[in-house]
Amino acid sequence: MKHGSSLRLGACGIAPLALLGGCVTVNAPDKPIVINLNISITQEVVYRLDNKAKAIIQDNPGIF
Repeated sequence: MKHGSSLRLGACGIAPLALLGGCVTVNAPDKPIVINLNISITQEVVYRLDNKAKAIIQDNPGIF
């Protein structure tokens, strides 16, 4: 008897799940998905000049 009641209880628990199975639908959106990314990219350039190159630039300021 105990085995039959647990079987009925299990069937009663599964039946609502089977009914809810058709309620979930997945549809593609009508509008495109827009992702706004606010990204700030900064770059710091560090340069070093050789003493000889520095002297050439100072002697010829019109080069650059």
